[in-house]
Amino acid sequence: MRNDVVVKEDAVETAKNAIIAVCIIVGVITLIAGVAVAVYKYLTPDYLDDFDEFDDDFDDDFFDDDTDFTDDVVPSEA
Repeated sequence: MRNDVVVKEDAVETAKNAIIAVCIIVGVITLIAGVAVAVYKYLTPDYLDDFDEFDDDFDDDFFDDDTDFTDDVVPSEA
């Protein structure tokens, strides 16, 4: 009877060790990927900095003259 309990405890302990090993491996892979992404983002040049001096006045041209066009409308006589 005692031998069966020891075997079951060993099986549970082995399963726990396998789960812990898998979690450690996944964590290490995630850590390496995170470091790789951080290094890539740090070392990659930002080409959008070339356009920082561009002043976008194009949209402002359409909205500067908010005139009311109701002066041209003639009310209909009904």
